[in-house]
Amino acid sequence: MRILFSVMMMLPTGLHAEAAVVVKVKVSEVRTISQLPQFYHGWPTMTRCANGTLVVVYSGGREFHICPYGRQEMITSRDDGKTWTMPRVLADSAIDDRDSGVVETSKGTLIATMFNSFAYQIHMNAPERLLQSVFGAETEVMLKRWHVMDGATTQAQKEEETGYWMMRSTDGGVNWSPRYRVPGFSPHGPVNLKDGRLFYATANGKKAVAHVSDDDGVTWKMLSEMPVRAGELHAVEAADGTIVVQVRDKIAGGKGTVQNTAQIISTDGGKTWSEKQKVADGFPSHLLRLRDGRLLMMYSWRQEPFGIRGKMSGDHGRTWSEEFVLTKDAAGWDLGYPSSVELADGGLLTVWYEAPKDSHKAVLKEAYWRVQP
Repeated sequence: MRILFSVMMMLPTGLHAEAAVVVKVKVSEVRTISQLPQFYHGWPTMTRCANGTLVVVYSGGREFHICPYGRQEMITSRDDGKTWTMPRVLADSAIDDRDSGVVETSKGTLIATMFNSFAYQIHMNAPERLLQSVFGAETEVMLKRWHVMDGATTQAQKEEETGYWMMRSTDGGVNWSPRYRVPGFSPHGPVNLKDGRLFYATANGKKAVAHVSDDDGVTWKMLSEMPVRAGELHAVEAADGTIVVQVRDKIAGGKGTVQNTAQIISTDGGKTWSEKQKVADGFPSHLLRLRDGRLLMMYSWRQEPFGIRGKMSGDHGRTWSEEFVLTKDAAGWDLGYPSSVELADGGLLTVWYEAPKDSHKAVLKEAYWRVQP
């Protein structure tokens, strides 16, 4: 599959720029990489280790977007994503383990994050909300399984189990520490700072809070509250030291709630923040600093034509290009959470999840692509 897109990188109205920039985006291949079609796969994150190994963590073993079976799984590749291992289960709690982040720290430690929830009970107890429209006649049999799974623990045990979690591996993902609680969560996990610390833009259900760790992710301390909603966040440190944080934002409009991606920046290491500014209509985003200093943001597009889109910044996140399209052939809204790495040859690899046509069993997909000079 070969696609060629050209987009004009125009800066937003009211912001200053010397000239527009033309970016040619070439997608050379798009394919499915998950290997267990009987399960639903969701919300992946990918990191590229110093030795070139690619690590993807995600929520697997699932029956649907909402269900009681979710578990944290990992796959790896040593050939730039051409082949992937079969999944390993990293965590499988008594409730739904969701949204996995991963990063290799400057010390070579792998850190994986997730949160877990029993929100599936909302749909289990009121199947007319969603399940009946998706599963039809199969709903009754499916719900019997859900009730058996849900009945394995008491409600008090579920409440005790719920939270935000982190795990560490100091041997490249062969062995992992027991999970431990952390003060918040974001879908793609923490990011490295140039001074060796880790930065984590998190939500705790009430507030968006910036945390830092100076002991390789073992402990975290609050740095500041951030002036955005407690939504799905991700961050990156730009080449000039600016910390850019983006969030899946919601705006109450005349026709209901409109979702998009908004951004704040900090020029003092995360102590204080700019005012929130909308940067894209898609959501939620993943941020990556490229070796040439440019920033890349990728996000899902959950309206027709469904797919994956992105923008780039050449000024450390102050302004962003016009949107470019990576894919536009998805079957429906249930897709996204793209995560990207830069390969050794300068090419880019993006991984996301997507429910195929005529199936609710979402798969993991990847795209090889390149920003042309």
